[in-house]
Amino acid sequence: MLYNPLFQNREVAGEKLAEVIRTQLNKQAVESGLQPSPIVYALPRGGLPVALPVARLLDCPLKIEVAKKISHPQNKELAIGAVTASGSVIWSNSRIFRFRFDSREKRQASLNLAMDCAKSLETKLSPGCSQVSAEGATIILIDDGIATGMTIAAAATALRKLNPAQIWLCTPVLPQKLIPWLHKWGEQIIALATPESFLSVSNFYVEFPQIETEEALRYVEQQSVIRGIRE
Repeated sequence: MLYNPLFQNREVAGEKLAEVIRTQLNKQAVESGLQPSPIVYALPRGGLPVALPVARLLDCPLKIEVAKKISHPQNKELAIGAVTASGSVIWSNSRIFRFRFDSREKRQASLNLAMDCAKSLETKLSPGCSQVSAEGATIILIDDGIATGMTIAAAATALRKLNPAQIWLCTPVLPQKLIPWLHKWGEQIIALATPESFLSVSNFYVEFPQIETEEALRYVEQQSVIRGIRE
């Protein structure tokens, strides 16, 4: 199946997404009479180039929430769930991912491996993030695309423990059919495109390079420096 790319790259998609998010925040402020206090959280690494333009436009902190897919023990390409560095887990409900009783150890091993990867990445990136409290804030959780929703759901589960006022799940592209399920994890779902046909996030970008850890760290440091200068 052929796709027509919707976005040149993550940065351009982030700029477009930022405008939509700002409009929705302003609308909510008018309707409620309360000015939201946003904090942008990105799912690294691919979510950071999208999230940085949003944090810049909103003039708010940029932080990370690391979530990694849990791979099927017999097929690393298949995701059976997702877990954050802090241990918040989402499991797939698909029947093809169900395990027999005797495979619990393999399932646990896959979970532990994914959590170790998440912890390692968080350790490398968190020093570049602004140190702010999310309590009472409107969390804008961003990824470069949502295919199954498991990683962003796991991230939202972890962030909910910080007692924010709201969590918004925001992305340039996600499948239309996923929206009702995502509302279980966020008060607002914002996407620039919601195609019915969806195989891979990369299909919707002209340029979709892998983001290395060093580059990801530069994204979070940029916003911290900018806000540090202004403050």
